[in-house]
Amino acid sequence: MKILVLGAGVVGTTSAWYLARAGHQVTVVDRQPQAGMETSFANGGQISVSHAEPWANPHVFARLRQWLGREDAPLLWRWRADPAQLTWGLRFLGECRPGATRRNMAAIIALALYSRHQLGLLRGELGLQYDQLQRGILHIYTDRREFAAACAAARSMRALGVERETVNTDACLEIEPALADARPLLVGGDYTRADESGDAHRFTQALAARAAEAGVVFRHDLHIDKLAPGGRQLAGVVVHGELGSGELLTADAYVVALGSYSPLLLKPLGIGIPVYPAKGYSVTLPLAPDSLAPSVSLIDDERKLVFSRLGDRLRVAGTAEFNGYNLDLNAVRCQALSQRVRQLFPRLEIAGPAQFWCGLRPATPSNRPLIGRSRYANLWLNTGHGTLGWTLACGSAAALADLISGRRPEPEFPFLGC
Repeated sequence: MKILVLGAGVVGTTSAWYLARAGHQVTVVDRQPQAGMETSFANGGQISVSHAEPWANPHVFARLRQWLGREDAPLLWRWRADPAQLTWGLRFLGECRPGATRRNMAAIIALALYSRHQLGLLRGELGLQYDQLQRGILHIYTDRREFAAACAAARSMRALGVERETVNTDACLEIEPALADARPLLVGGDYTRADESGDAHRFTQALAARAAEAGVVFRHDLHIDKLAPGGRQLAGVVVHGELGSGELLTADAYVVALGSYSPLLLKPLGIGIPVYPAKGYSVTLPLAPDSLAPSVSLIDDERKLVFSRLGDRLRVAGTAEFNGYNLDLNAVRCQALSQRVRQLFPRLEIAGPAQFWCGLRPATPSNRPLIGRSRYANLWLNTGHGTLGWTLACGSAAALADLISGRRPEPEFPFLGC
């Protein structure tokens, strides 16, 4: 089939690769001049099956009370006159029930394990280089109540096939010696040896280059105006370039992989999906040659931050700000990232200016992505991956390619249409 993929982030680019490998003729459309220039550009850099516990869980209510009114809170909700935000928030609260949390976590883990395996196969097949490290991910805890809750979550994850091992403070320092100065803050941790880290932006660009060599056509600098319906099927996609003239692109099938912008494109067709932008922040720090920096990827559970070593850079990312499609950098939240780096790694030597960034994660209330056919027979979705877009990208794309090709996907996962 001739397939048009909308979006060239890590999810759209992996979708294009797996669809092309399945024998389809694939074209990718994106408004940016290159692949991976928006939400995939400077994320946390983790392939973190161990981070599959949904934000929506029974413990979130106590945390929300602690975070209320704090500009630097890990989760910041800015009320807007936006029915989509209110609807999303109510559905989020509904997903916090214990039964819903267990179901969501099981579904996410099944896809994440499959995706991590697919990434390893793809890396070996293509020899991709993207500052990857296979040294595991270490969760660290500085609050005893949070650590106790994490021990229970780790037990649940182990029952679902995740090797998330609870460890004491001494073991945390053995796994990552750069945490030595933070020892007085730590109360324990857990370690998932099979998890990974790497630069999602570099991966996306490397895979896009290989996909282009394999025949995938990338059309950049094209803005998507609307989806054109044609009865029970989509008739095409209207786009425009720098000259502003409209063009109708047609295909046998269409894949919407536009992250947080997916619901805006789908709404005029009467398709409502529970995806809302959650703005995440990151800072990238260039490291001096002998800097005492971590090489094992870390998750600071109290602050909801991740730390990933990307070659001679340290990426610190996290938090969620629900503020619509606003992409302004909040100075207070940027400062919170820098402050936590100094607390945990006071001897870190920086070789240049810090680079702050923010991007919009496409969050669903359940944290489960939307992968599957829409009510239009030839319109498919691959969106809503939230904080796990990099983790779930390869598995989501491989599963989508199976679905479009008429095959049953490998992982046990409740694929969703709309």
